Amino acid sequence: MNRRFDFAVIGGGMAGASLAAEVAGAASLVLLEAESQPGYHSTGRSAAFWAESYGGPLIQPLTAASRPFLAAPPLDFCEHGFLGPRGAIHLADAAGRFALDRLAARFAGSPLVLEPLGRAALEAAIPGLRQGWDFGLSEPSCADIDVASLHAAYLKRARVRGAELLVDARVEAAERGADGWTLETTAGEVRAGILVNAAGAWADRIASLAGERPVGIAPYRRTIAQIRVTPAAPQSLPLVIEARARFYFKPEAGGRLWLSPHDETLSEPGDCAAEEIDVATAIDRFGQAVDWRVERVERRWAGLRSFAPDRLPVFGFGAGRRDFFWFAGQGGFGIQTAPAAAAIAGAMLLGRTVDPAYRGIDPEHYTAARFS
Repeated sequence: MNRRFDFAVIGGGMAGASLAAEVAGAASLVLLEAESQPGYHSTGRSAAFWAESYGGPLIQPLTAASRPFLAAPPLDFCEHGFLGPRGAIHLADAAGRFALDRLAARFAGSPLVLEPLGRAALEAAIPGLRQGWDFGLSEPSCADIDVASLHAAYLKRARVRGAELLVDARVEAAERGADGWTLETTAGEVRAGILVNAAGAWADRIASLAGERPVGIAPYRRTIAQIRVTPAAPQSLPLVIEARARFYFKPEAGGRLWLSPHDETLSEPGDCAAEEIDVATAIDRFGQAVDWRVERVERRWAGLRSFAPDRLPVFGFGAGRRDFFWFAGQGGFGIQTAPAAAAIAGAMLLGRTVDPAYRGIDPEHYTAARFS
């Protein structure tokens, strides 16, 4: 490839795909994906739920503002929505009750609805709940999210609007010149005016490669196991999140459950795998909460979730230059915030005003300049 683009977006996961869909059509753009398929490491391994409480009060506005698009996207984007009803319960025993109180306090005065639940309501919602788990908060707005369809729709929109997707295109060198960037990739040379760093777990490495100061984005492993239990899990079961972040589980088709120990293990960027000890930990903690018997583990996997030091996403141009743009650090909330985050970052890139649907969000919370 010997063409020059206005933008080269590094990373074809949800971050890169959503931003490419926003910018393509207004400027020429190439999306560079290191793997043979976009979204391999993180987007494709999501636990697939939308929860306003996840990420804290400064993430909640991005999540809430994204819901209308996810529930009822424009017909030229997708003919169906990406959200399904689920609801969530934050569950605690006596030792974890403080965590419920802390959660409620964090969102006091926000639009998020968190409803206290007593033992009777918890037993009705979670069959087989063991004694001692007497405290809960209901989060009725929580929903399932069709991650694969959303990611595919963003990639399709980007292509329809003229973006080019290069897979197996790992960036190996980045040279900054007077008229932009020359990128050496495993798929050939690419030239672009502005480099967009949407590389997820590799974001700091891409920054270093480009001569930019890293901001401290670190990847963490999160484990999920698909299990069969007796009795079979009812499809109406809410997402259940232990208040101290020690496990969560949600139902899947055929009476299965997705179960996680809610782990966050600092990892090197790469193709991580589930560890036996993490799956065993999840099953042990699950068994302390409910009396269902785990019949077998059908499959297990792990994905990377990348966070900046303050746990907020990083959007914006690098220090002192307007040819390097950060769009990274979205952790586990990158999927549920994708519409709002991409709209805000796309407006920043193109020098446009933000879509009115997202104007109540202060992008200063997320700018890369906070690490300067």
